[in-house]
Amino acid sequence: MSEAEHSRDQHNPDSLDGAVLLFARLHPEFGQARVAKELGLIGHQISSSGVRYIWKRHNLETTYKRLKSLEKLPGGAKTNLTPAQMELLRRGDVTKRLALKARAARGSAAMIATDDKQDQILRAAAELFAKQGFLGTSFRDIARQVGMLPGSIYHYFPSKEDLFVAIHRAGFKQIVARSDEAIKNEKDPWKRLESACTIHICCALAGDAIDRITVIGLFAIHEPRLQKRLAKDRRGYEEQFRGLVDALDLPSTVNRSFFRLALLGALNWTLTWYRPGKKAPREVAHELVEVFKGRSSRARQARK
Repeated sequence: MSEAEHSRDQHNPDSLDGAVLLFARLHPEFGQARVAKELGLIGHQISSSGVRYIWKRHNLETTYKRLKSLEKLPGGAKTNLTPAQMELLRRGDVTKRLALKARAARGSAAMIATDDKQDQILRAAAELFAKQGFLGTSFRDIARQVGMLPGSIYHYFPSKEDLFVAIHRAGFKQIVARSDEAIKNEKDPWKRLESACTIHICCALAGDAIDRITVIGLFAIHEPRLQKRLAKDRRGYEEQFRGLVDALDLPSTVNRSFFRLALLGALNWTLTWYRPGKKAPREVAHELVEVFKGRSSRARQARK
């Protein structure tokens, strides 16, 4: 078929291509099976995969793309959309913005998800959990944020609790990866500890929503079952600090477990008292480590 003939078929409702494209304009929310069935009733025999093939040739394979194509039609076809179609378009616009945001965030040391949609859900849910809390956030809230139907979230996460745990798992991986990167060239044990503390405070105070939720999860009180599910990933992060503290030259009288727990408590407490505009997160980390280092030095002197 020549290009001219193909172009005529696109606009001819009696042709198969033209009929499929006409349905894309008149009923953009119809799925490929529905379109194939409706076309069969008016004499066009085509399979659902055939409908999708034609859609893909014209970049119309999703409901969102079909709705967006109406904006380009003469006469302002978008104004004739139903409220339900307008809502689908709005959700698609939100999803697209989140996808771009997620793609930009993937320049970080650790990618938190291989699936675009899963990544968007995690980030949107983390933002809502940070604002509204775990109990104050519903699947409907999360679905609205990512431009999906509430039931679609269950395809990725069976429950809100599973989603909450997944956010922490992704967050701990991010923070551990950043800490590993920050300390890999440091030889001095105290400098290594300070670098890890800097990463922790930066994530708590200036990180993305996943970072903040993860750090809050280190000391926030959740229901016992949820706390138990978070324990494994939390221990993995604490093990990194255990290794850093074990490498310090501390007096034998210093309980290293208490030292580590007290340090993590001090780091987490910055979420409560820190005010922007004074010391930078890196300076706060340095000062805190100096306090712990000074106490250790005094303990060593007292022993002498």
